[in-house]
Amino acid sequence: MTNMKKGIILAAAAIAAIGFSGCTQQAAASTGGSKVKAAAPADLGLYPPNAQPGHCYAKVYIKPKYATKTDKVVVDEGSAKLKVIPAKFGTKTEKKLVKEPGYKLVCKPPVYKTVTEKVLAKPASYKLVTVPATYKTTTSRVMVSPETTEWRKGSGVTTPIASGGRVTDVNCLVKVPAKYKTVTKRVMVTPPTTKRVPIAPQYKTVTKRVIVKPAETVKIPIPGKYKTVTVKTVVEPARTVEMKTPPKYSTVTKRVKVSNGYYTWQQVNCRTVSH
Repeated sequence: MTNMKKGIILAAAAIAAIGFSGCTQQAAASTGGSKVKAAAPADLGLYPPNAQPGHCYAKVYIKPKYATKTDKVVVDEGSAKLKVIPAKFGTKTEKKLVKEPGYKLVCKPPVYKTVTEKVLAKPASYKLVTVPATYKTTTSRVMVSPETTEWRKGSGVTTPIASGGRVTDVNCLVKVPAKYKTVTKRVMVTPPTTKRVPIAPQYKTVTKRVIVKPAETVKIPIPGKYKTVTVKTVVEPARTVEMKTPPKYSTVTKRVKVSNGYYTWQQVNCRTVSH
């Protein structure tokens, strides 16, 4: 009961200071959606901005926030110095050129082979040949003299002579037949001609040497001459090494402020409102 009375008294005091009527329950620390912060209560002004009718507001102090922070601090920054490490030597065996490589010229004679082949000895040609005339023997009856008539003396006239006449001379016209003789003669059947008679080419077989591969000059390489020698070689070159001493650290734990305290308007629950 006592606690309730104290709550009522505090609420009434807050409402009296603000001078607003009406009560609502609101846990947010903002008014009208905008947060109001101030270093002192007087900086907030008499009333909260954007106040809503029927709500109660109180000036509230928000305490600063702290956190425990652990830092790593340098106790000793360390040091560095240069150290020269000498080179390391060894021996190795290698080939050394004594005579440079070169070449020599070698003449290779030509290569021959014996071949047998057929060669033309006499080309094709022709000759003119006279073909004599051809004859045949014919037999024919040749008229020597044609048929004629001639007067010949007649006798022994038997035909009576008119008027008591007397025959003194008798002439008769007689037909003399033609005379013939048999003639044998040689008759040309075909006249003499000249014709071209082809003459076939003539070949002969010959054996000869032919070059299979001509003579040539060939470069024959001569390798270089080497000898084995032992030389001193660097196994590991000299180098400078930086020798570092690492820094030393210590852990320090301290309490640091995360945010400052401030005053703000906060909507509160109230029961009694004075008008």
